[in-house]
Order: sequence, then C-alpha cells, then structure tokens
Amino acid sequence: MWKQLGQAFRMMLLLTLATGIAYPLLVTGLGQLFFPTQANGSLVYLHGKVVGSRWIGQEFEAADYFHPRPSAAGYNPAASGGSNLGPTSRALMDRMQKAVAQFLADNPQFHGPIPSDLLTASGSGLDPEISPASAAAQVARVAVARGAEQARVEALVRSLAQPPQWGFLGEARVNVLELNLALDRRFPLPHHP
Repeated sequence: MWKQLGQAFRMMLLLTLATGIAYPLLVTGLGQLFFPTQANGSLVYLHGKVVGSRWIGQEFEAADYFHPRPSAAGYNPAASGGSNLGPTSRALMDRMQKAVAQFLADNPQFHGPIPSDLLTASGSGLDPEISPASAAAQVARVAVARGAEQARVEALVRSLAQPPQWGFLGEARVNVLELNLALDRRFPLPHHP
C-alpha cells in the first residue's frame, strides 16, 4: 500500500509540475513572444495612458460619442455574462422598452427600425463592437453634437467598419472605442483631448 501511495504522490507531483507550472509558463512565454499585444489584453493607449481594451466594451453616454450595446454586466469585466432572461421574461420586455425609449430620446433625428444590437446585450455583456447599422443610426446625433458634417461622420464610420472575419464568419462590425477615439482626432471638441 505504501508503495502505491508513493507512486501516486510522485505522479501527482509530476503532473502538477507539468500541467500547473511548465505548461502555463510555456504558453505565457509563447504568447508574449509571438502575440505580445493580444497576450497583454489588446490595450488601447492615448497619450501614453491606457483608455481601454480593443476587446472589452465600455460605456459611452455623451451625445458626442457613439454608444455601445447595452451591458447585462454593467460594463464590468469581472462580472461578464448575459442576463439569462428568456423571450417571455417580463423583465426583458421592460428593459427592451426602456432601451427603445432611451434610444429615441437620444436620437430624435433617427427614423426607422432600431438595430437590435442597440437594444440587446451580448452573451458576455462586454461586446466592444456594434453593427454598421447601429453606428449609422447614431451618426446624426454625433454629427450635431460635434458640429461636423453628417457625411464626414458617415465616412469615418465606413472607414472603420470591419467585414465579417475571412469574409464569411460573423457580421460586419465597428469597434466603438476605436470609433470614438477617431472622432476625437478628426472632430475634436474643446473639452476632449
């Protein structure tokens, strides 16, 4: 019995070293070597300071910025997750009605169907991107707030829109943080850098 316990202990120790220490160090080292930006969170810098991550959505509420998808996690990466509310949920219907009312109040110039991704949270609650249709629905508000020509803001959105990955995976999309940073560069306001 002691012999078997000794073998089991040595095997546990070997597997702990291999899978708990060596493998994570190897993967971390390879990530830092070949994909340093991604391995460090795809951070976005402005004037030497981190302003966000390319892959984590954040809240923008000001009229002069494009707004992201709603977040069931309150834009908190530590609380990532969806609401788990089903299509018959009264709470979901109430939240959707509130989102519609807020969108129409924020975008009185917009007429037409509201893109669904402006009303629904993603599965993670932290989706950093919106559809080009969602960005287009907000162009008039942002152009007025920035004192910019609507056509120039539309052109900026088009220039930052990404097609489906490899031409067929997913949907076309626009990263909200990158779009808002581009707005600050192209159409700066006195109170923004």
